[in-house]
Amino acid sequence: MGLINSTDQQYYVGDDFGNYQFVSLEAIINQFMIAYVGEQKIISKVKRSDVAFHAQRALAELSFDTFKSFKSQEISVPASLQMILPQDYVNYTKISWVDSSGIKHPIYPTTKTSNPTSISQDSNGEYLSIISGFKEGLTTDETNITYASTIAHDTTNSQADFTAAAQFDQLNWNNVNNFEVGKYYTLTYTISNVPYLDPISTAVVAQVKPRIIDNFDNYVDFTAQSKNGTYTQTVVLGVNNLALNHENRFYFQVSTITAFTGSISNVKLVENVNLSVDNGGLNSESSTWSSYKSQTPSENNNDNYEDDTYWPLEGTRYGLDPQHAQTNGSFYIDQNSGKIHFSSNISGKTVILDYVSDNLGSDNEMRVHKFAEEAMYKWIAHAVLSTRVNIPEQLVMRFKKERFAEVRKAKLRLSNIKLEELTQILRGKSKQIKH
Repeated sequence: MGLINSTDQQYYVGDDFGNYQFVSLEAIINQFMIAYVGEQKIISKVKRSDVAFHAQRALAELSFDTFKSFKSQEISVPASLQMILPQDYVNYTKISWVDSSGIKHPIYPTTKTSNPTSISQDSNGEYLSIISGFKEGLTTDETNITYASTIAHDTTNSQADFTAAAQFDQLNWNNVNNFEVGKYYTLTYTISNVPYLDPISTAVVAQVKPRIIDNFDNYVDFTAQSKNGTYTQTVVLGVNNLALNHENRFYFQVSTITAFTGSISNVKLVENVNLSVDNGGLNSESSTWSSYKSQTPSENNNDNYEDDTYWPLEGTRYGLDPQHAQTNGSFYIDQNSGKIHFSSNISGKTVILDYVSDNLGSDNEMRVHKFAEEAMYKWIAHAVLSTRVNIPEQLVMRFKKERFAEVRKAKLRLSNIKLEELTQILRGKSKQIKH
């Protein structure tokens, strides 16, 4: 029974041209289950999910080294000199810019620069704190702090004394910058002078609890504490309404019937902001990248090769590093940001990125060239046998050798070497070039 199930007319008016050279991954799994799995076969029993896993791994591994890389992307390089990596990008094979004749000029990678993280610093070189509403920490702005009548402000020791504090008594910071739902806040404070409590005592332990409330009565509690020590905790303000008409504030409150006896000092509350450009934690770009993209290369890539621009440099290029002896431009890839950075002479040019993927990005691309179909079967068989117990080692080694042989054969077939084309290239090698 033939494999083609559509007429010529259906094929030529459709949009899936050249599909006969491929076999879908689903078909390979089905055919493997039929040919290799069953009674009196190499593999007596295996789950289809196991075969599917090994088939996907085989497809990914063969995509990197065996299959032809046919994925590419073309953009016009903007003034930012950056190109976003494709969604299914794994590695590049070649990056080129295209001239007006449609000829590709390879761009070479540079290892002499990068785009490091740039940290904001003050005039003394210190890292700037990422805080909101508490410029120097809570303890410095005494005008916004209110003390319950039972809580003393010990200015000598720079602490709040709770020795006489009763339940619900509070130490408040009012009129601070607005807290916002969804943001994270980190609180650090020190508790001291708490009387020793017998650990086997059944008495209620006196505790003090920090709390944040926004203008909409949404609140979040930090963990209540009852012992000496320095505590640091990060919480996120969520939608958790008290409906008590509180104003935006932060406070410590005695949370038990038993009075909290101790003191609190070194209070600092900060808003956690990710180190990102949008939040102002990092500079928008590093000075290294700014210098690289603003530098005009000493040679341009617009020469027509019809004058003596390149040739009269008699001996002046002696010792030049060959990787820099070109005028097509350069690039480097910032893996953290997922972008390709180009030199300034690439601005405005059409750039083509040829890259490899694992062919697992979508169902439509999960297919195998027929030249590598047998390699897939041998790969799956070896993977299944090598991960099972009580399989003779010689059988595993046999399929390992067969897998290696089939992969090698697939590479030769997919290399697409044509004798006539190779002969034509070799003819040119015999030409004598006069100087």
